[in-house]
Amino acid sequence: MSIQNTHIEVNLKNLEHNLNFLRKKISEKTKILCVVKAFGYGSEPVEIAKKLEENKVDYLAVAYSNEGVELRKSGITSPILVLHPQIDDFDDIIKHKLEPNIYSFRVLDAFIERSKNEKEYPFHLKFNTGLNRLGFSFKDIEKIHTKVTSYSNIKIKYIFSHLGASEDLNEKKFTDNQIELFEEISSKMSTIFKSEFKKHLLNTSGILNYSKFQYDMVRSGIGLYGYGNDQNYDKFFKPVVNLKSVVSQIHKIKKGDSVGYNRGFIATKDSKVGIIPIGHADGISRSFGNGKASFIINNQEAKIVGNVCMDMLMVDVSKINCSEGDEVIIIDSNNQNADQLARKNGTISYEILTSLSNRIKRIYIK
Repeated sequence: MSIQNTHIEVNLKNLEHNLNFLRKKISEKTKILCVVKAFGYGSEPVEIAKKLEENKVDYLAVAYSNEGVELRKSGITSPILVLHPQIDDFDDIIKHKLEPNIYSFRVLDAFIERSKNEKEYPFHLKFNTGLNRLGFSFKDIEKIHTKVTSYSNIKIKYIFSHLGASEDLNEKKFTDNQIELFEEISSKMSTIFKSEFKKHLLNTSGILNYSKFQYDMVRSGIGLYGYGNDQNYDKFFKPVVNLKSVVSQIHKIKKGDSVGYNRGFIATKDSKVGIIPIGHADGISRSFGNGKASFIINNQEAKIVGNVCMDMLMVDVSKINCSEGDEVIIIDSNNQNADQLARKNGTISYEILTSLSNRIKRIYIK
């Protein structure tokens, strides 16, 4: 098949399928928050957010405020949680009606000051239950109560935490301990504030493995994009992102010739090498070079030879009947998905998807 350039196919039908599958795992009363951070896991956040709004999701989430601002400027009106707000971002957060995650007293104090002209501005209060990234501790609850109840310009909308190993059933005890601590935190918060709080805890794997603890809302990121972090569940998901390229040129090289920087590949026999216009600047790590990964050309595997360059890489096509202009499949659900490619380099699908450069053209299948 002849194509023109490297491109990503974003299948919005598959996104909808994955959303519907996750919804079947939760109660009709439970809200769902969809994570569109990191350029929509490599797919492009605005088109993803629009499709999710069409499907009436309850919340969106981004990592940083500029991601949320971009969505607002593109017409997205859904509530948006900013998972890792920075102190200098609060003016933009308030201006664009985003909801910050407040996770420390330093951030809480800054939020109180920046929102002083507001009335009951909503925020999500995060507790650390074992992941040991962001979040308050159980012992902070009384001080949180003192600060929050002293100001009428802010209001807790949700309390939440994040599971660290919900995809690994060998770590069930660890996850159970996280859930138990979150229950204790929730109870203490209700007692000291004399009010019940809405809660969210479960991520994609939490929805699949611990749905009993769905509370008022669940969150999904990687599941929406087609991966369940478990081979038993992956079959129910449909990957949203396909990555394809083209054979730009084919070289015939002789035994002893080298290919690429630092002579990374030395031919042991007469060979054919195809040049593919994608490189480590596009998200194909240099560590995939020298035969660690392969792509599909005309239904056959073509291994990378030599070192991956910034803007291109080389594959061995000696045994493949192919021509310049032929399609190269890097990621797709039928041949090699992002998880399968990731395993060849000891990483995970998240890294593959979120590393895909913005300079790659996106094509939307609606």
